[in-house]
Amino acid sequence: MGAPENRKYTKTHEWVLVDGDIATLGLTDHAQQELGDVTYLELPEAGDALSAGEPFGVVESVKAASDVYSPIDGEVVERNDSAVDAPEVINQSPYDGAWLVKVKLADPSQLEGLMDSSAYDEFESEA
Repeated sequence: MGAPENRKYTKTHEWVLVDGDIATLGLTDHAQQELGDVTYLELPEAGDALSAGEPFGVVESVKAASDVYSPIDGEVVERNDSAVDAPEVINQSPYDGAWLVKVKLADPSQLEGLMDSSAYDEFESEA
């Protein structure tokens, strides 16, 4: 399954969906496949600041624990508590039900450095 076209992507397998000045962040289908069955998710609270390239959360699976990296600078306005309570949603619905946090963009120009869906699909196929 290819990456949805309306998102931007990182080389660390996070996705970004922008609506106005709010960016929704999540993990890609490739990330959840690599992780295996997700068993735990740790996310920041509303009001926390995120910095591009820095970890903002932890996802644990039966295979490993991995940091989740922010592709942008901004302030968390909402976190997906249902994904924290039931982290298996990351495996079941990585692009819909399993969004992680919503962030007020500090610098929209940072999105220009991210991959579009076709670039991400190509990157993913080479991984």
